[in-house]
Amino acid sequence: MHKLVLAASLAAALAAPASAQGAAKGKTVFESRCIACHSLAANRVGPALGTVFGRTAGTNPGFNYSPALKAAGHVWDAEKLEKWLTNPQAFVAGAVMPFRLGDADERKNVAAYLASLKK
Repeated sequence: MHKLVLAASLAAALAAPASAQGAAKGKTVFESRCIACHSLAANRVGPALGTVFGRTAGTNPGFNYSPALKAAGHVWDAEKLEKWLTNPQAFVAGAVMPFRLGDADERKNVAAYLASLKK
């Protein structure tokens, strides 16, 4: 039992720096690729994304979402954010976001960054 607890603790310790590093890389990607349309705190061309992680799609107050995104009903998590960034229209038919983030590591890191902002 002690070995199992030790192994779990070691795995968590090793994962924490990797996730923090991913979030730091994701912040850089967000600031260079996403900031043209999105802010963390205010709606712009796209909705504010500082609280997107854990929020139901299409529900950020004050943003005029497409009917498709309003009806999507899913809650944003890392998996869904990565699928969205891969191809928004394939993930939610009728979505209007024209941007795709082609690099899988960048998608993962942006999702890690947005997850790190959750309070």
